Amino acid sequence: MKTRVVLFDVGGVLVELGGVDALLGWLGSGMSAEQLWTVWLRSPAVRAFETGRIEPLAFAHALLSELGLTISAEVFLESFATWPTRPYPGALELVASIPPGYQRALLSNSNTLHWPRVIDDMAFGSSFDHCFSSHLTGKIKPDREAFEHVVHRLGCQPSEILFLDDNQLNVDAARRVGMQAQRARGVEESRLALRQAGVL
Repeated sequence: MKTRVVLFDVGGVLVELGGVDALLGWLGSGMSAEQLWTVWLRSPAVRAFETGRIEPLAFAHALLSELGLTISAEVFLESFATWPTRPYPGALELVASIPPGYQRALLSNSNTLHWPRVIDDMAFGSSFDHCFSSHLTGKIKPDREAFEHVVHRLGCQPSEILFLDDNQLNVDAARRVGMQAQRARGVEESRLALRQAGVL
């Protein structure tokens, strides 16, 4: 399979996320991080916010109601805004090491609070040829439309895209569209996937 595009997820692949422990602590239900991410991807409040349909305060109220949490929306948003903590060490260098014959792209479920931190503050915007964020496209993983939108915009075959994501739900969804897709958590797993695909 000829790879033309390397498509990265952001959180958990290139960027460290620091808010999971706080949310698990508030829930206090013995839920694992894996279970929390499954709940998160399926949450109506998250989906509405990360497709740009509601504002941050409305999102916070809706999500807290869904999860049965009694903390204030303001306290939640203060924590939530800091979830993208920093690029994983070596993340920017890994992206830069991809040979120039490949297109480099991002596909992220993101929002108005997190996206500027990733693109501007962490300098990922200048590292990629294409950036697709759910709050700008209105299409969200793991929905099929999110992946089809990328294929259409890039003008390639799904099989020419290598997609790396830390969540198996998204990996499985990308494979159903016909993409090459691998689960990769952090820089070392991403590097291994790129080597196995013959990109590096």
